[in-house]
Order: sequence, then structure tokens, then C-alpha cells
Amino acid sequence: MDYYVIGDREILQGFSMVGIAGAAVSNREEALAAFKRITGCDNPSTSNASDSRPKILILTETVADLLEEEVVAWQMEAAYPLIVEIPGLQGHIEGRRTLSDAIQGAIGIQA
Repeated sequence: MDYYVIGDREILQGFSMVGIAGAAVSNREEALAAFKRITGCDNPSTSNASDSRPKILILTETVADLLEEEVVAWQMEAAYPLIVEIPGLQGHIEGRRTLSDAIQGAIGIQA
């Protein structure tokens, strides 16, 4: 499995049409359970079994906001899966920095 998506039911349905598995979540508890299951955080004995994990974990911005601390901690470990955030069906969340914004800020480019 190369990709996995965590988001609302409609996003999951769209990704499933192209063969990408995922978990539909509607609150922090469901999102955290899915995140831990996919990253292996819920079972330390499998946390190093990166072969069974997806290479890319797709999160909607809403889910990423629900799991902000966990996502940042995971990204700091630089482990698979890599996390990609996408807008939900409602579009980009107003006032939220995009990946491009963060990269430009990190290298000192101002728009």
C-alpha cells in the first residue's frame, strides 16, 4: 500500500474510486485512532515495520488541524509515511499556511 487517506466520508469515497484506501473520520478521537493505526504508534512492536506502512499519508486540512501535535511530532521523526495535507471539500481553510507558504518562509522569500 503506497497511499492512505484520512478525511471525511466524501473525500474517502473520491480516493477509493482510484484505489486508495483510507479511514473516514468525523472527530479527533476517530482521527487519532486512524493515525496511530497507520503510523504504528498504537503498537510499539510494529512501529519499525515501515514495509507494511503506506509511503504517503494524505490528511485533509481539517484532520491535520485535529492532529496538529501528533503530525508535527511525526514529521520531526522523518519517518514513513510522509504526510501530505490537502484541502477538504469546503476548500482551503482561510488563514491557514500552505506548504508553499511554509517553504517560502523557511528560505526567506516573502510574497
